[in-house]
Amino acid sequence: MNKKAFWNFTEFSIVLAVVYLTTFYNFLLFHSIAEIFSVLIAGGIFIFAWNSRDYFKNGFFLFLGIAYLFIGMIDLTHTLAYKGMGVFVGFDADLPTQLWIAARYMESFSLLLGFLFLKRTFHPKVLFSIFLLITLLLFSSIFYWNVFPVCFKEGSGLTVFKITSEYFISLILFLVIFLLYYYRTQFDKNVYMLLVASAALTIIAELAFTFYTSVFGISTLIGHIFKIISFYLIYKAVIETGLKKPYDLLFRNLKQNEEELQKTNLNLNLEIAERKCGQEIIQESENKYRQMFEDNTAIKLLIDPESGLIVNANKAALDFYGYSREELSQKKIMNINTHISGLIN
Repeated sequence: MNKKAFWNFTEFSIVLAVVYLTTFYNFLLFHSIAEIFSVLIAGGIFIFAWNSRDYFKNGFFLFLGIAYLFIGMIDLTHTLAYKGMGVFVGFDADLPTQLWIAARYMESFSLLLGFLFLKRTFHPKVLFSIFLLITLLLFSSIFYWNVFPVCFKEGSGLTVFKITSEYFISLILFLVIFLLYYYRTQFDKNVYMLLVASAALTIIAELAFTFYTSVFGISTLIGHIFKIISFYLIYKAVIETGLKKPYDLLFRNLKQNEEELQKTNLNLNLEIAERKCGQEIIQESENKYRQMFEDNTAIKLLIDPESGLIVNANKAALDFYGYSREELSQKKIMNINTHISGLIN
C-alpha cells in the first residue's frame, strides 16, 4: 500500500468510526447516514456512467450505472420507510425489509447481467425504460398490490423467504466474483480487485442480515457497516478511477488495442530484422560461393541437367575453351566436348 492509499484508507476508517459512534446517540441517525451514503454513490455512478456513455467501448459499466440509479431509488425509499422514520404511515417493519430485499435482488442480478455487455453495447434509453418499468412493478407489488412476499413479522422476526433470499443473493454474488475472475483481463487490475472486494463484502453484509430479530439489532448494524464499505469500494472502482484514470475505465479497450498494436509492431520489426539478417547471411554465402567459383583454377561449369545448356563458367573454363562468357552460355556441353575432341584429334 503506497502512502496515498494509506491516507485514503485512514481517512475513510475515521469517517466510518464516526458514523458508527452515532449508533450510541440514535440508531435511526446511523441507519440514515449509512443508507444515504450508498444512495449518493449509486446516483454518482449513474451520473458518471450516463454522461460518459459515448466513450464506453462496452456496455458493462453503463449497464451498472443505469441499474444503480434505480437501486439507489429503492434504497432511498427503504431509508424513508425504516421503522421510526414516520414517513409511510400504516406500515410496519416489513416494509423496509421488503424494499431492502428488492434492492439487493436488483443489485445482484444487475452485476450478474452486466457481463452480457462486456463485449457488446445497447441502447441506453431502452435499458433505462426497462429498469424504470421493473422498479415501478416492484413498488406496486409492495405498496399497491401487496403481493410482495412478507419478509419480517413483528415479534417473530425474519421470514423463510427473507432468509432464503439473502442466501440466494449471496450465491449470485459468488457467481459474480467467479465471472470477474474469468473476465479479469477485461478490467484494469485495480478496478478488478475493487469490484471483487465490494462483491465479497456485500456477501458478508447479506449473511449478517439473516440473523437479526429486530431492525435495530447488532446484525443490522454489522450488515450496514459492510454495506458502507462495499459501496465505498464501488465508488473507488467506478467514479474515482473514471475521473482520475479514465484510460483504466472509459478507454481501457482503446488502451488494450494500442498495447496490442505496439506488440504487433514490435513482433513485425523483429521478424523483418530476422529476415534481413537471414537475407544478409544468404547473400554473403552466395558472394563467397561466386568468388570461390570464379577464382578456382580448375575448370568449373554450371550445366542445366535437362537441356545441357551451359549456365555459367568460371575464368579457367573460359580460358580453356576460348569462348567469351556470352558465347559459352549459348552452347551445350555436348557441343563443347565435341569441339574439344575435334581439336585434340
